[in-house]
Amino acid sequence: MKLLNRSINFLARCLNAICVKSKVLPGHPVTEFDLDTSVPTFYIGRLNSRTDIAALAKVCRKLGLPDPTEEQQLVGTELSRFIGIQNPPPLFGSKRRPSCALAQGKAIFESLAKAPEQHIQVIPVTILWGRNPGKEKPGVGTLISHSLTPSWFRKIFVVLFSGRDNLIRFSQPLDLNRLVADKVDTSELPHKLVRVARVHFRRQKLAATGPKLPSREALFNSLLASPTIKKAIADEAKSKGLSHEEARQNALRLLDEIAANYSDAMIRVADRILTWLWNKLYNGIDVRYAEQVRELTDKGHEVIYVPCHRSHMDYLLLTYVIYHQGLVPPHIAAGINLDFFPAGPIFRRSGAFFIRRSFSGNKLYSAVFKEYLSQLFIKGYSVKFYTEGGRSRTGHLLPPKTGMLAMTIQAMLRGIDRPISIVPVYIGYEHVMEINTYLKELAGNNKKNESVLGVFKAIKNLKNYGRGNVNFGAPINVNQFLNEQQPDWRDSIHPTDVQKPNWLGPQVSKLADEIMVNINSAAAINSVNLLATILLTNDQFALSKPQLLEQMAFYLRLHKDAPLSEQITLPEQNAQELLEHALTLNKFDVVNDQFGDIIAIKEKERTLFNYYRNNVLHLFAVPSVIAQQLFNNHSITRSECKAQVKRLYPLFAKEWFLLPLTDEYIDKIIDSFNTQGLIRQDGERLEVIKEGDNQATLEMLGKVLHNTLLRYALVIGLLSEEKNLSPSELEKKSAAVAQRLGTLHGIKSPEFFDSKVLAAFIANLREEKLIEKCDDNTLAHSEQLLVLNEDLHQLLPARIWQSISDTVAATR
Repeated sequence: MKLLNRSINFLARCLNAICVKSKVLPGHPVTEFDLDTSVPTFYIGRLNSRTDIAALAKVCRKLGLPDPTEEQQLVGTELSRFIGIQNPPPLFGSKRRPSCALAQGKAIFESLAKAPEQHIQVIPVTILWGRNPGKEKPGVGTLISHSLTPSWFRKIFVVLFSGRDNLIRFSQPLDLNRLVADKVDTSELPHKLVRVARVHFRRQKLAATGPKLPSREALFNSLLASPTIKKAIADEAKSKGLSHEEARQNALRLLDEIAANYSDAMIRVADRILTWLWNKLYNGIDVRYAEQVRELTDKGHEVIYVPCHRSHMDYLLLTYVIYHQGLVPPHIAAGINLDFFPAGPIFRRSGAFFIRRSFSGNKLYSAVFKEYLSQLFIKGYSVKFYTEGGRSRTGHLLPPKTGMLAMTIQAMLRGIDRPISIVPVYIGYEHVMEINTYLKELAGNNKKNESVLGVFKAIKNLKNYGRGNVNFGAPINVNQFLNEQQPDWRDSIHPTDVQKPNWLGPQVSKLADEIMVNINSAAAINSVNLLATILLTNDQFALSKPQLLEQMAFYLRLHKDAPLSEQITLPEQNAQELLEHALTLNKFDVVNDQFGDIIAIKEKERTLFNYYRNNVLHLFAVPSVIAQQLFNNHSITRSECKAQVKRLYPLFAKEWFLLPLTDEYIDKIIDSFNTQGLIRQDGERLEVIKEGDNQATLEMLGKVLHNTLLRYALVIGLLSEEKNLSPSELEKKSAAVAQRLGTLHGIKSPEFFDSKVLAAFIANLREEKLIEKCDDNTLAHSEQLLVLNEDLHQLLPARIWQSISDTVAATR
């Protein structure tokens, strides 16, 4: 019998070596879970399959983990290291051999009872052959799907067809010692171990493949039969004088326009194409904090991804990253402008569903879309949408649009039985391929519609785009959010009717702001946005190489010592390595003279670099203000420093979606300045050390925020010096003054002149009660605004204020 087993194991290993390529998550489980490879180790899996064990053994050898094919010595007994909770069915007949899982579990717990001081780790391992979710009505394709529990004969075909898409995911080891300590009756523990494992593997499979897919026809029929759409069809027929069948056909056409047509085959093809594309475009994609999302799926949460929107690449990159984290690609809310041939059908089969820019005046469309979205959540599909509504043209986050969020909450009010968590995602690039187009649009050119020609042009221009960053921000449990903000929200639940309670709008706005804050709190500093932040503050956009490296090292250390949040990420390379990498991107000139190298932004890139700096400008807001205070005064008390920062911070926080300011954050920044030798502390007093380049270092950091403070100053200056301005007059004059100042001081940042940005700042002043609208439609300012005006006078150079005063006087 042993000889037969060895022969079968040998054949399984041979088949594995030829046909199997495994994706392992996490990539380094020993360090991720702090595993001790010297203690007795067992693996528990869903199926007691020799090919599964062979694939796991191959991976374990590479990772330095104990071999699952070997026996484990345990208090004088030998036990199989692999615990399969279910045996495969026989080739013929339906009666399968019972699993040994309970017997193995019993033996493990008995050994713990005999030697309670020993440590035993049981590692759950999910092994999936392919990522096909299967069909609600099985067809020929399911014969090779991992969704079945195959016989050994069928498993051969599964390995042959899906072996290259094998996924092996290790989970946190079970603490058996704690289970034994918590349980008086240990005889139940083997049964509990198996029950917990079954639920765990079911959730992991759902997280990796998604629920089974209905046919498109069956999905449409079920949606058309829902009470909500039936009522909308009846209203459509009545309001437009149509027959019931004509109105129903209209609804069917809308469903066909909206609905995704997800295909696992398309995802596999796209995976291979995108792997080639990323290798051609990027030097690497840095992914951080994905484990948070996997933890949510392990707990059975419905996941909604809400990323920032920088580029059309976002659609592809984030879906690709999610897939390679062992999670099912989400259904993606895409603008109807992307539904053109050939991109539209490809996106649709990759999980995209299409949404019009406006639902206004089309009640049938609104009802159909909301019902479709509700069904996605009810069936358990993960979803992705961009709450900004479109791509950012400035590099800053755009104010959120709340339509999709509101529909998400309305779907919850249908009574979804799983918790819903929103995962904000920060996406950053060292090069955005549409950036030249953004600049033209900010200059007043009309936005061009997407087209086939644009796709081929983009492919033609493929080149080295540096590195990309995908940071998963802190998740927001929507159920918990509503429990805290609207405790009676469950009173509005109705299983069929779409609900719109009075509290929906305000709570959706709060939730949208929290999402944007969490996106910016997970920002990534890279070589390009770091260099843009430094060089854009210098004359001629250039700096000597030694001084540039010194400033880069200073900023990296500053954000390490005093991060805006714990999820801000820094590059792993040092300043020298980052600069060498950045110089390969063809964005910089290196000028060599007898004194050494000078690094300068290429002339054609200078305006574009504002975009990359704006991606992370919010990270420099408080450090820049403090640096400017120190540079201007040379000596200041800590309390004076904090007071001025706290007065300005609400303006930054509203515009850039920042976390609440804490004294601890300010103290960490000051302590970093001190640690890096820029200042000395004498009790409460902070003094600049004037030796070396300290003043130049602080001056450059202080100038990072000059354009923003100048924009604030020109608006507040107008309000302070001019009376009886209406909101529209203030916006118009602010834009005129901004244009003038931009010309006088060589400001190339497009958002400085953007009327929308100025209008948003004026709206923020009203929201902060710094100005208010009078009965005669003029604006009155508060005393606090005059204090802010004085703060800005202290922070900005006198020549700037002279320009503002002269320009304001000229507008009268």
